[in-house]
Amino acid sequence: MPHRNGRPRTFLGRLPLPERIFVADALRTETVGGIVLLTAAAAALVWANTPLRNAYEAVRDFHFGIGALGLDLSVAHWTAEGLLAIFFFVAGAELKRELVVGELRDPKAATVPVVAALSGMAIPALVYGIVATAGGGTWNGWAVPMATDIAFALGVLAVIDTHLPSALRAFLLTLAIVDDLGAIIVIALFYTSTIHLPALLGAALGLGLFYVLHTRKHVHGWYWYVPLALVIWGLTHAGGVHATVAGVAMGLLLRAAEDGTVGHRPAEHIAHLVRPISAGVAVPLFALFAAGVSVSGDTLGAVITNPEPLGVALGLAAGKVLGVFGGTYLAIRFTRARLGPGLALADVLALAMLAGIGFTVSLLIGELAYPDPAQQEHIKAAVLVGSLTAALVACVLLRLRNNKYRRLYEAETVDTNADGIPDIYQADDATAPHGDLAPENPYADRPRRSRRPASPSETDG
Repeated sequence: MPHRNGRPRTFLGRLPLPERIFVADALRTETVGGIVLLTAAAAALVWANTPLRNAYEAVRDFHFGIGALGLDLSVAHWTAEGLLAIFFFVAGAELKRELVVGELRDPKAATVPVVAALSGMAIPALVYGIVATAGGGTWNGWAVPMATDIAFALGVLAVIDTHLPSALRAFLLTLAIVDDLGAIIVIALFYTSTIHLPALLGAALGLGLFYVLHTRKHVHGWYWYVPLALVIWGLTHAGGVHATVAGVAMGLLLRAAEDGTVGHRPAEHIAHLVRPISAGVAVPLFALFAAGVSVSGDTLGAVITNPEPLGVALGLAAGKVLGVFGGTYLAIRFTRARLGPGLALADVLALAMLAGIGFTVSLLIGELAYPDPAQQEHIKAAVLVGSLTAALVACVLLRLRNNKYRRLYEAETVDTNADGIPDIYQADDATAPHGDLAPENPYADRPRRSRRPASPSETDG
C-alpha cells in the first residue's frame, strides 16, 4: 500500500515529536522498572534455592484478607490478581492512547506492527502445541509463551547499554501492548471456570459508572476512582473472572483526548502517573513471589525431557522470533512498506528475539494453566529458561549492530541550540517521513532536569 502522497509507507521511520516524547517517558520508567524486576527475580531465585526456602514459601503462602468477601488470599495470589491489575490498567491505557492518537490510529500504519504482534502470539502457541503433543503432552499451556515482557526486555537493554533507536523501541512497546491485550483476552476466555453472574453484572455496572464519571461528566479526583476501582476489582474477582481483566477494562475506558487538543490526554497523563507504581512496585513484587523456583538438576532436566515445559521454552526462544520476524517480513513484503533509513531486517530479527522474553505474563498464565504445584514449578523453570535464552541471543544480535545504533541515536538526539527539541525535528526537510514538529509538547509543563544530552538509559536510545 503506498503512502497517500504516493511514496511507500515507512516502517520504523522517525517518530513524530509528541510520540517520541511519550515513548521516551514511558520507556524511561519501564527501564528503571525492568532493572528492579531483574533484581526481584534474582532475589526470588536466590531465596528459593537457599536454606531459607521454607521462609520464602511461608511468606508466599501466607493468607490475609476478608474471608466473608472471598478475599482471604495468599500473598502470591494478591500479587497475581491484585497488583498485576495495576499493570494491566496501564497496558489498557496505553492501548487506548495508541488506538486513538498513537501509531495504531491509522490502519495502514498499524498493519505491520499488528500483524507482527498477532503472528508473534500465534506461532509460539503453535510451536508449544506441536512440541507438547508430539511428546505425548497436552495443549494446556499453549498461551504461556504468547506475551512479551516489556519491562524485562528494557532491563536487558539497560544492562547491555545498547543505543537502540526510538523507532525500534516504540515497535517493541507496541508489540508488548498488543500482546498484553491478547493475554488478557485469553485469560478471560480460556482460564475462567466458574461464573457468578450477579457479581459480574455488578462489575459491569461499576465500569459503566466509571465511564460516565470519567468520559461523560469529566469528574476529576482520585478519591472518586480509587474506591470505585476497588469495588470493580472485587466484583470481578467474585464473579470468577481473573481480576486483572478489571484493570485492562478500566484502562480502555479512559479518555485518550479532550476536545481534540494535543496537550490534554487523560489516558496519557494517568498512565504517566500510575506507570511508576506498576513498573517499580506491582510487577517486581509479583516476580518476587512467582519466580522462586528450585534451580536443580531435576527441575532443569524436566524442562528438556517433559513435553509441556519444553514446548513453553521453545515457544518463547524460537516461536516468538519466528512469529514476530516472519509476520513483519510478510507485512512489509505485501504492503510495500519500507524500513526506516539506516535500519535493516537484521534489526527486526534482533528485536523479534528480544520479544521472546515472556516472564511476567507467561508466569501468570502458567499459574492459571497448571494449578498443580509440581507442574507449575516445571513450567516456571521453562519460562525462565526460554526468556533467558531469548535475552542472551538478543544481546548478541543487538551488540553486533550497536555501532549503527549509536550513529542513529546521536543523529536523532543532537540539540545544538539546547532548546529541548532535537535538531532533526527543526530541519527544513519536507521529504523526511514523520518529521513534522508538533504544535504542542504534551509534557512541556514539566521542569527540565538539565540541558545536557540525555544518555540512552535515560531516554529512548
